[in-house]
Amino acid sequence: MDQPLKLLEGIGLELELMIVDAQTLDVFPIADRVLFEASGNQSGDHDAGRIGWSNELVLHLVELKMNAPERSLAGIAAAFQENVRALEALLEKHGARLMPTGMHPWMDPRRETVLWPHEYGEVYRTYDRLFDCRRHGWANLQSVHVNLSFGDDQEFGRLHAAVRLILPLVPALAASSPLQDGRATGLLDNRLEAYRTNAERMPLMSGAIVPEAVFDRASYRRAILDPLEAEVARLEPSGVLQGDWMNARGAIARFDRDALEIRLLDTQETPLADVAVAWAVYCVVRDLCRERWSSERHQRAFELEPLCALLARTTAEGPHARIDAPGYARALGWRRNDVPTAGELWDSLVEDCVTVHPQTTPELLAPLQCILRKGTLSQRILRALGATPARAQVHELYRELCDCLRSGRLFQ
Repeated sequence: MDQPLKLLEGIGLELELMIVDAQTLDVFPIADRVLFEASGNQSGDHDAGRIGWSNELVLHLVELKMNAPERSLAGIAAAFQENVRALEALLEKHGARLMPTGMHPWMDPRRETVLWPHEYGEVYRTYDRLFDCRRHGWANLQSVHVNLSFGDDQEFGRLHAAVRLILPLVPALAASSPLQDGRATGLLDNRLEAYRTNAERMPLMSGAIVPEAVFDRASYRRAILDPLEAEVARLEPSGVLQGDWMNARGAIARFDRDALEIRLLDTQETPLADVAVAWAVYCVVRDLCRERWSSERHQRAFELEPLCALLARTTAEGPHARIDAPGYARALGWRRNDVPTAGELWDSLVEDCVTVHPQTTPELLAPLQCILRKGTLSQRILRALGATPARAQVHELYRELCDCLRSGRLFQ
């Protein structure tokens, strides 16, 4: 029997992808048909070996996930790509295909949302009754979740301190949702903005997105989980929803499996890019946990407000956001006296702790170098579209992104 995983000994990824009509590229709610065909049953889950397929809240979304945490990401991009091809082959029979990125660029959630009606359907209907899921922050968002292992309470505290520090930088590397309702909004990460505001009836659910400064299980339960449990019981006394499920911060503690789940990464144009971005986040968290640039005590001392303010800037501006939070860049290894941008800080971090990691391959570096040189996927999309794109231009560009996903190539 395998020994329990200690701090950062295990990593797991979950990738969300949308199903669209192969011709119109409108969302196509047939996840149940495809998942049932693949699995031969109506569970909504399909075991394909290293990778599993599963349903989500809405019928145009499918999740591909590692079936178990692994000690490295060696070969995992190829495994995800193989499953993309298998899923595409099933979708082709229905006149459908997969589309990447963090949001569908022109979906109308009010008109096009279809909730998953099968197993756990009552849970999804309850979410809809409480929060109105026919909105962008529920029905139109695709992300990559990165699960990082920890062992005891002390390891959880080290990991939570490090992850809180890296969260505000994530959109500067991972933003891929520049369009909403068919137009550029001025934000590079519209998915995160919609996600941040999707639970007005229960503000405790997502909190400030960056989680509170709590560093052991008991404190986490007192500060986050117990208040959520009480609020859920007040708003939904039926018992259909559980407080632990409702935690929607940008990183959530999964004490049932001793993992911390990071939820701020937009889906990229190909699994290789998804895995590379996740790997970069892992490498930085690893060096923070090793106190390479700053002590754990110093990391724990960062207050919520400046971290949230920085996250708001990177959500809007991506790599161009200025890192003006006192001491933040220095805690992440910046040694010059000037104020860097988020992109400049990522340049430094990739050079200092990703390229030198013994498990970093040229294949994993290529997407990161593309992002650092040519911009986040959001920036590349906007550059390709120009200032005032016609709908036909948007359609053709997203068709090319679908082709990137199918073939496993980067969008240049």
